[in-house]
Order: sequence, then structure tokens, then C-alpha cells
Amino acid sequence: MSNKRDFYEILGIGKSASADEIKKAYRKVAMQYHPDRNPGDKPAEEKFKEAAEAYEVLSDADKRAKYDRFGHAAFAPGTGGGGGYGGSMDDIFSQFGDIFGDDLFGSFFGGGGGRGRGGAGGGRSRGVRGTNLRVKIKLNYEEMAKGVTKNIKVKKYVPCGTCSGSGAKDKNSVQTCTTCGGNGQVRKVTNTFLGQMQTVTTCPTCNGEGVTISAKCGTCKGEGRVYGEEMVSIDIPAGVSEGMQLSLSGKGNAGERGGMPGDLIILIEEEAHKDLQRDGLNVAYELHISFSDAVFGTQVEVPTIDGRAKIKIPAGTQSGKIFRLKGKGFPEVQGYSRGDQLIQVNVWTPQHVSTEEKAMLDKMAQSPNFQPQPGKSEKSFFDKVKEVFS
Repeated sequence: MSNKRDFYEILGIGKSASADEIKKAYRKVAMQYHPDRNPGDKPAEEKFKEAAEAYEVLSDADKRAKYDRFGHAAFAPGTGGGGGYGGSMDDIFSQFGDIFGDDLFGSFFGGGGGRGRGGAGGGRSRGVRGTNLRVKIKLNYEEMAKGVTKNIKVKKYVPCGTCSGSGAKDKNSVQTCTTCGGNGQVRKVTNTFLGQMQTVTTCPTCNGEGVTISAKCGTCKGEGRVYGEEMVSIDIPAGVSEGMQLSLSGKGNAGERGGMPGDLIILIEEEAHKDLQRDGLNVAYELHISFSDAVFGTQVEVPTIDGRAKIKIPAGTQSGKIFRLKGKGFPEVQGYSRGDQLIQVNVWTPQHVSTEEKAMLDKMAQSPNFQPQPGKSEKSFFDKVKEVFS
């Protein structure tokens, strides 16, 4: 069981909080425990990281929905769920720093304490974050029931192999920005009647990266990335269903000039089964039997998502009878429940009969045993429906 604190508790909000309320709550907590305000305070630093992880999940609609349903288990290793912020302090500033606004951040913390955007100043990660990618994966019933690992080729932006993602012709072509000194931000002091006011803005020379490039890489033209493809391995957990989305952190488009990569969003599509039909965790199958099999009873094989199974049809089985194979449905994602397979029996009525067969049927129709005699023990149609969905 996870010993992590509840993400809503960390930010001090309720589960019905809006996106704007989540953002404001994160800003408040992050400012309270910011390293520049708590120098050398390890517990404060951990709470700062904890708040970043909570915001990373709750600010993303897909990840928040997954967390609301499964809690921290939704992002456990091997589930393919992504989520859960595992980055460094620099990653936090790179990904979430803009939420505070440069002016407010600078004036409140006295210029950011050297936490600029540029790599040369030892601050935030440089470059521009890559965008997310979406792919669709079609799965059959067996893959959905048991889970599967899919290896797919994804066409996307990848780091430039010539410059290793820097965007520069060579290492001598990268210089610390002379305007901001590598911080990625410039500080301006204005005299007012209340005294001096200090503001911090993004450096206009390097656009906040902290470095300038005198000669661009000839392969990527200074972007630090090229369009290519990558083989990605995707672990899909058992129990996924049509329309469900999974997320692989960092497997989207590469960022520009060493920026963080985006995420890969996987949309699950269901491949229709030729015999079975899915209904939530349950599986439905229509079994057609002959009139004689319904009268005398029989044993038949039926398809399931795990192969074939034998079931016994008792003598005198009525059309519409539903049999249940316990635990032969789909498992619950990140849970312990499993659905059933429901088998509805349909007694096949011949559509064409010969003269001889018609005479035999006419004779049998006179017998009392062939007259409908529903007893009180026979369940009504509505009782059967209630039984199936209960």
C-alpha cells in the first residue's frame, strides 16, 4: 500500500476543485516551500517537490480521472499509467515555473536566486518543451483481458544525433548569454516614491535559455531535433477498454535545444469479436440449440475470451434461458474484480419443413406435453433482465 499523501490534501483542496482552483492552490503551496525562501531546508524542499507531483497529476484531466478512480496505484510501475512526477528541481522549474509569472517570482524572491532558464547558469533546463503525441492501438479481447506489451514505431521529433540536441555546430558555438549572464532573466530596478522596486523578466536576447548560439548545427538548423521515428514499448495492463487512455511520460516529441520531451498518449480501440460482445466487465454470447437438444438436454462447447469451455444444457431448457460462467469476463484495471460470461440460449425454430415433418409436428401438437405450461417457478422476462444486471 502506498504511503504517499493524498494529492488533494497536499494542495489543500477538495475533489471537486476546478482547474483554476488547482492552479491557485499549487501556486500558494509552492511559494510557501520554495527553496529560495527556505534555503538549506530539506523538509521544505521535499514538500515543494511533493506539491509539484500533485499538480502534475491533478492539472492533467486524463491523469486526474485515473487518480480519482485508482489513487496512487494508477501510476505504479508497470501499469503504463504514466503520471507521478519523478523529476529534479530543475525539471520542476522548467515545467511549472511559468505558473508564477516572471515579474511576481522575481520581486518576491529577489531575482530568482540564479534559477534562470539557461543551462549555463545552472538553473532551469534550457530549450523548449516538446509537444504531446497521440496514437491509437487496436486490441482484441484476449489482449484486453490478459494485458499485452506492444512495440510500435512512432514518427516524431527526436534529438539531433549530430549536435546531441544542443542545436549548435560545435561546443565552441555555445556561449553564455552576455545580457543575462546565463540566468535567462534580467532584473530591472525602478525608483518610485515608495523606494526602489525590482522586477524580473525573461531575457530578450536568449529568450530565457541562458545561452546564445553563434553557429547553428547544419543538420537540424539550430532546433536540436530532427523528424524521425522511434520504437516504443508500451505495457498495456489487463482490463483496458474502448476509449481508455494511457500515458507514457517523455515519449512524445523531443523538445527544441535540449528541452524536455512531451508525452505519448495511447488511445485504446477495441477489435470486434466474431462471437462475443462486451458489456463493461461482462461478456455476452448467444447460443442457438435445436428443438431436440432443448427437449433432451445436451453438452456444448462455447467460446470464451480464454478459449473454449463446455457447458451442460439441462433437459427441458426454455428459449431465453441465461447461463452464467463465473469469472469468465474481463478483469478490472488496477482492481480485483472480474466479470462473468452470460450465455443466452435460443431454441432454433425450423423455417422450412417437409410434408412428412409437417405431419409429424401436427401430430405432436395434439399432445398435452407440447402445450405451453409456464409455471410459477419460471422467471419472467423482466426477472431475467434484473437478474443479469444485478
